[in-house]
Amino acid sequence: MASSVNGTEEVRVPALTPPKLLGLVCVFLALCLDVGALLSPAWVTADDHYYLSLWRSCRKTFGSAEWSCDFTLTTDWQRVTVNLLLAGAVHKLLCFIVALVSMCVGTVRRCYTLVAVLLFNAVVMQMCSLVLFPIKFIETVTLTVYHEFNWGYGLAWGSTIFSFGGGLLYCMHPKNYEEYC
Repeated sequence: MASSVNGTEEVRVPALTPPKLLGLVCVFLALCLDVGALLSPAWVTADDHYYLSLWRSCRKTFGSAEWSCDFTLTTDWQRVTVNLLLAGAVHKLLCFIVALVSMCVGTVRRCYTLVAVLLFNAVVMQMCSLVLFPIKFIETVTLTVYHEFNWGYGLAWGSTIFSFGGGLLYCMHPKNYEEYC
């Protein structure tokens, strides 16, 4: 795949290398985890009497079988958390589409640089929301029982980690991939 231009050798890299394919898989997994985190009913749970998602908070009073649920997006920190998570998910969706089109069409690596930048933007937004959420939750919600951050919160962290890994993979620009095998 090398050609000579004015006595210098130009090495062409195929549009799809194993790191780019693995990066695409990471972005897809991150998107799946984002959907799970956004739809999860369990970001915070306390015994069997309280749970909090991004969208609603439900309590069951002692001795009662009924749950009382309220809409949670009433405070600024809750709206910021959801908006940052949604913005990160939209960035990842754009990354997935651009990377998939680039892979199918065989475009140059400039598209991959865009994908990496968008993924790192998504990571920063989601990390901010995932740090903000527990700090503000502990500061504003008073629970007298043991509570824990549950699987919905963990899925969001998993999505962020896969996004970071995908961004790193899209940053790899070997001149000749065969040298790395």
